[in-house]
Amino acid sequence: MSKGLKILVGCKRVIDYAVKIRVKPDKSGVVTDGVKHSMNPFDEIAVEEAIRMKTAKTAKDIVAISVGPPKSEETLRTALAMGMDRGIQIIVKDKEYEKLQPLAVAKILAKIAEEEKPDIIILGKQAIDDDSNQTGQMLASLLDRPQAVSASEIEVQDGRLKIKREIDGGLETINISLPCVITTDLRLNTPRFATLPNIMKAKKKKIDKRKIEDMGVNIAPHFDVVDVTDPPVREAGVKVDDVDSLIGKLRDQGFLAS
Repeated sequence: MSKGLKILVGCKRVIDYAVKIRVKPDKSGVVTDGVKHSMNPFDEIAVEEAIRMKTAKTAKDIVAISVGPPKSEETLRTALAMGMDRGIQIIVKDKEYEKLQPLAVAKILAKIAEEEKPDIIILGKQAIDDDSNQTGQMLASLLDRPQAVSASEIEVQDGRLKIKREIDGGLETINISLPCVITTDLRLNTPRFATLPNIMKAKKKKIDKRKIEDMGVNIAPHFDVVDVTDPPVREAGVKVDDVDSLIGKLRDQGFLAS
């Protein structure tokens, strides 16, 4: 088994999954001011997997990175409290961050990867705010590295990774070389909670802060969001007295042949 691997893990700050999303009156996006934020759940799984690799002595250096507004430091501190060694924060101004797209994030991560030279980059398969499911794939392409997306099981074997992933037909097992990019699925693990002592220790862990303006990466958006709207309200159901009435309704609405 390979030892001493370096792992880079992406951590995105998103609106907490339990918050009810509200669309802005001008339909330019969703309301974020005064709304609870937390680490993207899929990224929590990525962090947990890196920590487990460190605990198993498969990994030696595990680094968390977040791209976002200054408040993203909270997300990095959470990752450090969970057990990550250090953090890298790429600071993007709020207005620019609102239009930040997966390709731009992939370019930023690629730039950091060239400096840090990680053996494995682990990202959540998607973020729950935009559900793009694109950054990991784009990053692997930019770095020209093998990738394994939606991983539900990871095993290090003789300098390679054996990865199981869930597909429509069941499970697919692939074997890839290092360095590589992985994105995590829900069933990979159950993230731990940060304990109070570790939260206090995390305050002293190092975070390397950088401004996007100093990185030489073009983050201009490639498409514009025209408007954001709430999903249509579900219409009330119709009650029927018996099976014959149900069949008649289904025929009337074209769900059954006459």
